[in-house]
Amino acid sequence: MIQIQPIILAGGSGSRLWPVSREIYPKQLLRLTCNRSLLQSTLERVYRMDGNILPPIIVVCEEHRFVTRQQVEELGIFPEYTILLEPFDRNTGPAVCGTAEYVRLQRDETTIMLVLPSDHLISKEQEFLDAVEKAVVLAQNGRIVTFGIQPQSPETGYGYIEAGENGAVLSFREKPGIELAREYLSRENWYWNSGMFTCSVKTLQKEMANHCLRLQEHMVQAIKNGGRDGLFFRFDSVSMAGVENISIDYALMEKTECASVVLVDLDWRDVGSWQSLWEIMEKDADGNAHWGDVILESTGNCLIAAEDKLVAAVGLEDTVVVETADAVLVSSMSSVQGVKKVVEYLKAKNRDECRFHRTVFRQWGSCTVLEARELYKISRIVVNPGAGLSLQKHYHRYEHWVVVRGTARITSGKDVLLLRENHSSYVPPGVVHRLENPGTLPLEMIEIQIGAYLGEDDIVRYEDDYGSDRR
Repeated sequence: MIQIQPIILAGGSGSRLWPVSREIYPKQLLRLTCNRSLLQSTLERVYRMDGNILPPIIVVCEEHRFVTRQQVEELGIFPEYTILLEPFDRNTGPAVCGTAEYVRLQRDETTIMLVLPSDHLISKEQEFLDAVEKAVVLAQNGRIVTFGIQPQSPETGYGYIEAGENGAVLSFREKPGIELAREYLSRENWYWNSGMFTCSVKTLQKEMANHCLRLQEHMVQAIKNGGRDGLFFRFDSVSMAGVENISIDYALMEKTECASVVLVDLDWRDVGSWQSLWEIMEKDADGNAHWGDVILESTGNCLIAAEDKLVAAVGLEDTVVVETADAVLVSSMSSVQGVKKVVEYLKAKNRDECRFHRTVFRQWGSCTVLEARELYKISRIVVNPGAGLSLQKHYHRYEHWVVVRGTARITSGKDVLLLRENHSSYVPPGVVHRLENPGTLPLEMIEIQIGAYLGEDDIVRYEDDYGSDRR
């Protein structure tokens, strides 16, 4: 019996949805449209598939491993699953290639891979399931099958497929300019490239060897030299260090002669920009989509989002305003694709706003920076029940902890203290200490750091179960 291996690609930073989406907490992990994240919605879609469906494989960046596991466990629908960890973000080409080798070793080369990006919305789920069935038949016959969507507008953020007779793919075009996108929209045989595809492991590896052998060889080594850590499997970082940053479309789909397309009407959306999010959100009578503490006056066809402060918009049309605790985006609706250039600028300047939110989620809980100045930093720390931070010391900072809610067990030198609400503790530089939550409810604390140097590299860890993801 044919086996279908769902592969969820959940890497990437979602830079076009900055400042809400950031490298450490990207769009696929956000709850943008409902009480489920985009990743969780994709996993639920896989769960409802019929047939011999194998436990899903989720490919993520190393830094997202714990929050990804947390979101899968929150669903409670998969007793088995695997998370593949990429040491570097190298786009979808290496991710798919490495995963194919992993599947070959765990299963066999006849296994059918169903590759799904984690940031798509599909309203017509039965049509999706029917399309997968058609694609699997073609994949068994040696085809690499992509899913083509009838274009609704001249979208410049999507790739396009030129379809020929009997579902053959004549050509691919990755993210054209506006004039070319309008031309494609006027033709009857050009479709949006959904980024979803199906093929056998054997076909993919044969075609990768034919068209990008060096990438194939690197990723085979990345699996061979990789290592398992429970439900995680890490690609070898040395093997991946020289791998090209390239999408599967550029690496393979534009070159292979094995490509076929299944045309589908899924009410599909790639939530890749603020405009695409505005299009699917519920709107008021003036065409505005908004959330948070927002006041609108004489404003129409806008997306206004407030996460931390009151946002008032007066006399705006076709505009995007997104406010977070540390950054504000203002853009015309037609120019939102340019947000990616802002993120590139922030990266070039090595600014934290492209990488971190004020709140950073860890395996043990979360930390929110409330205020940071030259000589002090104030943070809110939440520690999950039964969890704790590493045993550590600092050379330059003094730390003051105040328990707001819950119970804290604090190791400070040779002393072990049990603190409850409104109790506090003080840790001077050089003292080995640890913060833990021995209770059954989340522990919430206010931390005040004081010192001439407050960098995160001023930490000496003695016991560290979570590696670099632990504070």
